[in-house]
Amino acid sequence: MKTKLIKTLLSPLLVAGLLLAPLPGLSGSSLEAASITSKAVASPAKQLQVIVDGKKLTLSAAAYAEKGVTFVPMRDIFTALGASVTWESKTQTIIGRKGNLSISLKVGKKEAVINSKTVKLDAPAVVRKGVTFVPVRFISESLRATVKWDSAANAVRIISEEAAEQAEYEKWLEQQKNLPKLTSEELVDKFDESIVMIMTNRAQGSGVVIGGNLILTNHHVIADAASATALTINGDELKIAGVVNYDEKADLAIIKTDKPINIPSVELGYGLNSFKGGKVVAIGSPLGVQNTVSDGLISNITYENGIRYIQTSTPIDHGSSGGALFNEYGELIGITTLGYSGTNAHLNFAVSVIHAANLRSEATGEQIVGAKFLPSSLPETLVGASLTEIEKLLKDQYSSLVTTEGEAGFTKWEAKRDSSGWLVLTADIDPLFYMYYGPETAQELRMWAINIGYEFHSMLPDDKIQLVISFQRDYGFEPRGFAADEVTPLGGGKWRVRYPVIDMQAKDELYIKVRD
Repeated sequence: MKTKLIKTLLSPLLVAGLLLAPLPGLSGSSLEAASITSKAVASPAKQLQVIVDGKKLTLSAAAYAEKGVTFVPMRDIFTALGASVTWESKTQTIIGRKGNLSISLKVGKKEAVINSKTVKLDAPAVVRKGVTFVPVRFISESLRATVKWDSAANAVRIISEEAAEQAEYEKWLEQQKNLPKLTSEELVDKFDESIVMIMTNRAQGSGVVIGGNLILTNHHVIADAASATALTINGDELKIAGVVNYDEKADLAIIKTDKPINIPSVELGYGLNSFKGGKVVAIGSPLGVQNTVSDGLISNITYENGIRYIQTSTPIDHGSSGGALFNEYGELIGITTLGYSGTNAHLNFAVSVIHAANLRSEATGEQIVGAKFLPSSLPETLVGASLTEIEKLLKDQYSSLVTTEGEAGFTKWEAKRDSSGWLVLTADIDPLFYMYYGPETAQELRMWAINIGYEFHSMLPDDKIQLVISFQRDYGFEPRGFAADEVTPLGGGKWRVRYPVIDMQAKDELYIKVRD
């Protein structure tokens, strides 16, 4: 069954961190220029101060400046910037840690080590009257803080990374108040051309053009495909060359066309303007009806297995997978992925665009050049395979189906050849799932069986194939309303109910019957 979705919100610090440009690496030149200007020498009238995030730092010993470098007690500055610090007295080594950063320096030595990289210092750490002092700019900038000299206050002013992110986040929040809102018509006019329908040799879905010759879609749309085409609303057919990068857990993939896409692309942001109750518009190709537009609300923000989802009341259906979900500011906030059928609540979900942005940033030039279709989980052929080998494939590849109502299990797989030469594949469906959700998932079970027929026909093109999935359950009473051959007495007051719920037959053409 589908696990319970847990609501979550991005923390302000994480949001701000996404908004900030990547911090530059710590270069040797920036560290060598680590001295506070000679103006930092305290005058007799004013004691040198250290101010961190607007608050004066209470020091265990007075800061001082020497030869243009300001020194502060090591523990005070590390702690103020949220880092731990260890003093190894035997080697007189200072080791500071914060997140994935590690800083090591020795008293009297004009070099330090940051994450295994050696850098030079203008001045070494020193010990005075039993107190270990470190150069304040070097430590602060190593911990990704900014340092400025305030001559009027005779103070070193330090802004921590966290405080800078918080300030950026607050600035961003203020900017959002002035963003113009777009009507549904304006959204469609702006983005309709950038949404494509994707046809593979296995499935149909949707995609979002994200620049150059790249298209964003769901992983399940392109998985196991050996060929694919993107269709634009202008009638152009774009051949897909392969997959550039993918995240199976987030159900996302970036695919590449063999030629540039001469239509506007959609920007990949972080989808931060995703608020419960906000208006949204979806564009995709449900059931192959190209570039269908629907609107609704953000019903919830949820989080499951490390993936952020946007729950929406916007109607979607099979074929919408990989389509776009826009907010009313014209920002792509999600990729439509799945929904529950058989309900009037419109329980539909989109994967947050934050995962797509990360996927795009991780894609290398080498991946783009070498794009190719993912290896199939199925063999190219089963010609000559034994029945044991076929049964193993069935158990490995077809033992479950994730539906909109939960996961259906299939057990007791067998492969036999009957006297007429048919390859007959049989299994039992989870009886509880079928009793509770059979009618609601009949169409999904039908498509699953059709897919098996197609796949086995491609692997055994000369065989006549029959797939029979049965319901079976034992009862302590004789159930009524079944055909005579569907109820069997077992003795001891027990009866067994068994009947086929799926009968699919295929060769050059296909027949299927699903009992709901």
